Amino acid sequence: MATMKRRQFLKKTIAFPLLANGILSIRSMAAPKIYAEHLNKRNLPMYQNYSEKKRHKDPLIRLFLCGDVMTGRGIDQILPNPSEPQIYESYMRNALGYVYLAEKRNGAIDKPVSYDYVWGDALQALNHLAPDVRIINLETSITTNNHYWPGKGIQYRMHPNNIDCLKAADIDICTLANNHVLDWNHEGLRQTLSSLHKANIQTAGAGVDLAEAQRPAVFEIPEKGRVLIFSFADSSSGTPNSWKASHQRAGVNLLDNLSDQTLYQLASHVSAIKRENDIIIASIHWGGNWGYDIDLQHRKFAHGLIEQAGFDIIHGHSSHHPKGIEVYKNKPIIYGCGDFLNDYEGISGQESYRGDLGFMYFLTINAKTGDLIRMQLIPTQIKQFRIQYADKADSLWLQQMMNREGQKLGSQVALENNELLLSW
Repeated sequence: MATMKRRQFLKKTIAFPLLANGILSIRSMAAPKIYAEHLNKRNLPMYQNYSEKKRHKDPLIRLFLCGDVMTGRGIDQILPNPSEPQIYESYMRNALGYVYLAEKRNGAIDKPVSYDYVWGDALQALNHLAPDVRIINLETSITTNNHYWPGKGIQYRMHPNNIDCLKAADIDICTLANNHVLDWNHEGLRQTLSSLHKANIQTAGAGVDLAEAQRPAVFEIPEKGRVLIFSFADSSSGTPNSWKASHQRAGVNLLDNLSDQTLYQLASHVSAIKRENDIIIASIHWGGNWGYDIDLQHRKFAHGLIEQAGFDIIHGHSSHHPKGIEVYKNKPIIYGCGDFLNDYEGISGQESYRGDLGFMYFLTINAKTGDLIRMQLIPTQIKQFRIQYADKADSLWLQQMMNREGQKLGSQVALENNELLLSW
């Protein structure tokens, strides 16, 4: 069991004076607006960070979630300790080619970059909103192994000596049940697990055997409760069946199917470990890379995870762009977070989905009931392999898209100073 660790990078102190007459309503709850003058000059988010304890007697837990984080391949090449650049993809044979495409699109990157470079503006948001736990879906093998998985068309690899890239954002938990963590074979997975654990980063969803792959990450927050995160992959995400962990083989926690029997098995796992003030998260890699439609089977399974298996949050990912959000029985379902960090910057195709845009998801949860109290979405953009705040026009585009897709699911978002606030 892990306890909450001390944030390892220097937090910058920012004064946020209250606006005299700025009141924001979120589901009929009034709150004072908080802002930083220097943020206004850059047209950046004016974060809502008002006191919650005054309104809620129960302990509240704030989480940071995001979509796929892909620090390998092109991004690994701009970090201080890049891997050998050779890859074995039909599209590209050298990882530096992805750097070239990005620089051709948006200008030169001053290489090598610092370890915190890729997180960009996200560090400011994380420092200010100060979530109790930070969770990412890491779609990268951390390894020096040169033997890629036979037949695997895409290969993501970050050198273990670049692990400080993840430590720079003080990531607490990496979910690993996805279709890239074994790109560099079983040895690559073993090095990934070892590198993350040595960096005091918990993992879920992959392991040296089935027991470790199925085991949740457990993060204890003093005087509040625990966050337990189970990580699963579904074959619809392109995760090969041959990657499934067994009692004798390393691999990922790949679900057999999305049936009632699977829900029953997951419910047994949850009930065996859950205790009072536990927040239980299902982080699931499912669905294709492009398209807004929610598979009816996925929606039924998400509802079952909440109703039958006892999960409080569904953290879905695999789509390269955000998808609609549903709140079911006061439990949030993020069907697709969208990519948070990748090296696709110079690759053409599917531009209508705006895969360069994404969100930082900040959820406030009642630890006693597991109910969603508030969800804040900070719009972001990937540019020069770096996360930056989305501008006003792109934030409006994201708002319109989320409201169009959310209408089908019973949710809407309001744009307040480049921050989207969910209502349901």
